[in-house]
Amino acid sequence: MQFTKKTSNGKFNGMSKFLLKVVLVVFVLFLGVIIVDRIDFPAPNKKIEKIIPNENFKTIK
Repeated sequence: MQFTKKTSNGKFNGMSKFLLKVVLVVFVLFLGVIIVDRIDFPAPNKKIEKIIPNENFKTIK
């Protein structure tokens, strides 16, 4: 009796497995972008203003 090694596991070959993984990663990223977009981040309401003295400026000729 001769034993044979089954090299394929299932109906997917290497290229279709890769394509399935790529589609899955793109879907997860797309879903993550949608979820982050729905979060309402608060906008800063304090105006930040810093006065820089004139002695720090240098004129270039």
